[in-house]
Amino acid sequence: MNEEVARHRAGVGRPPRSLVSANLLIAVLFAIPGGYVVWRAATTGGGQFATIASRPTLEPLWRTIQLGLLVSTAAAFIGTGLAWLTTRTDLPLRRFWRIAVPLPLVYPSFVGASALQSGLTPGGIVHDLASVTGISMDLRLHGLFGAWLVLTLFTYPYVYLPVAARLSTLPTSLEENARLLGDSPVQVFRRIVLPQARTAIAAGSLLVFLYTVSDFGAVHLMRFETLTQTIFRTRLFDQDRSFTLALVLLVLALVVVAAERTIARRGTRTQVVGDRPALLVPLRRWSAPSLAICTLVVGLALFSPAASLADWGTSGWTRQLRGGASLRLGADDVLGPMWNTVWISVVAAILAIAAVLPVAYLLTRHRTRVGGVINAVVVAGFAIPGLVVALSLIFWTLHASPFEFLIGTLPVLVFAYVVHFGAQAVRTAQVAVSTVPRRMEDAARLLGAGRIRRLRTVELPLMAPSLAAGGGLVMLSTMKELPATLLVSPIGFRTLAVEIWNTYEAAYLPEMALLALVLVAISALMTWILIVRRVNYLA
Repeated sequence: MNEEVARHRAGVGRPPRSLVSANLLIAVLFAIPGGYVVWRAATTGGGQFATIASRPTLEPLWRTIQLGLLVSTAAAFIGTGLAWLTTRTDLPLRRFWRIAVPLPLVYPSFVGASALQSGLTPGGIVHDLASVTGISMDLRLHGLFGAWLVLTLFTYPYVYLPVAARLSTLPTSLEENARLLGDSPVQVFRRIVLPQARTAIAAGSLLVFLYTVSDFGAVHLMRFETLTQTIFRTRLFDQDRSFTLALVLLVLALVVVAAERTIARRGTRTQVVGDRPALLVPLRRWSAPSLAICTLVVGLALFSPAASLADWGTSGWTRQLRGGASLRLGADDVLGPMWNTVWISVVAAILAIAAVLPVAYLLTRHRTRVGGVINAVVVAGFAIPGLVVALSLIFWTLHASPFEFLIGTLPVLVFAYVVHFGAQAVRTAQVAVSTVPRRMEDAARLLGAGRIRRLRTVELPLMAPSLAAGGGLVMLSTMKELPATLLVSPIGFRTLAVEIWNTYEAAYLPEMALLALVLVAISALMTWILIVRRVNYLA
């Protein structure tokens, strides 16, 4: 009996059957879109290997891998560097930078790409303002460089947030001892800080890679054809080829997830938490260069798109005041999509947390191979483009006769959101579970509290901050999702992302800019409440 208790406390005991059953059910649900992709690719009548080995497939596959590696590597460097500067140094205006650095998350990729493309090119407001100060910014955003720059600027917060949270809780004793032994700040960072943050860096980089390979809007505007573009182009007239390419993307995601899990297992096991404020490193002569780096990154990723959108919106408003063409935008065109965006994002976030919490319990409390497999299934859903998730669910409901009534309904749309973005909450849910001391559970159990009561009264209050951060990521992603909403949403159901895309396609740039500013404002508020404020509290 004592041995069994010890194994349970060490997290290596056999998980309860109810927990395993719940995880298997979750895995089945998350596997539906990917499973349908596999089934369609396997039943196309042959020729799959020829399609995969053909040049029209290998070229976009290579471009997808190339872009994913470049963006995730750059985001890892930028996110880790900014996290260290804002949490472990005496960087000037540190409190401001801790708020501003993660805010580029609020931009949908296609909105940010279009705003940067317009603002940084000759004639754009950012280009003209920079020219006044003597700075030349003749950037031509297209192709690989444009897609890399845009996606790096809007995805580095996925690395910054977990790394900043980890660096803020590191014990100062290890660094103090290393400094006393004569190590320089650079050596302390390389030998002490970096190994402790390695798992957080790997987790954030994984999200960046999966986001990049599944992106549709930014690469479309940059005219850089990746697998998502090829899938979109062939989705109507060559569905067999489209699903075969989706299978290639799915396999790529699983390989990357497996590699990240291997790195995490081989990484440091020391996950101690400090009980004193983080040790601040004096920058001295590096203060000015560090401040310039923060200004450049935040200026390009946050303020440049905002300036372009404000310029477009102001031009339409002043045009109307001068007696020109009126804005094709009424109160109902803003309030209706805004309400739909908020409530469906909240529902998707709550359901995603409820779905991944059992997975987090299995991964954190029990070291089993089943947990790794289920985690891979959940994370793979994030790698499948929203377009492919939507197509899979549409065709699956069409062919599954008991579920035909679900075609074009809100439950299918919410399910697509949860499957596609649930992986973003897995790591924060694991952190949440790890914050609950085993002794508190044991005490509640001895006092006669059942499993549901322990969860409600003891565990959820302790896990709430981390769960809210994970739910915030899901909520933000849902607000910005475009392809799945376009294809799966019921007729007449409009979100801000759909309205922004429609007005942009119709070349109504002032209207598009005003709608985008509304979405950015809501996303910024949610980012502050659910994510940034909690990271700053730790810092």
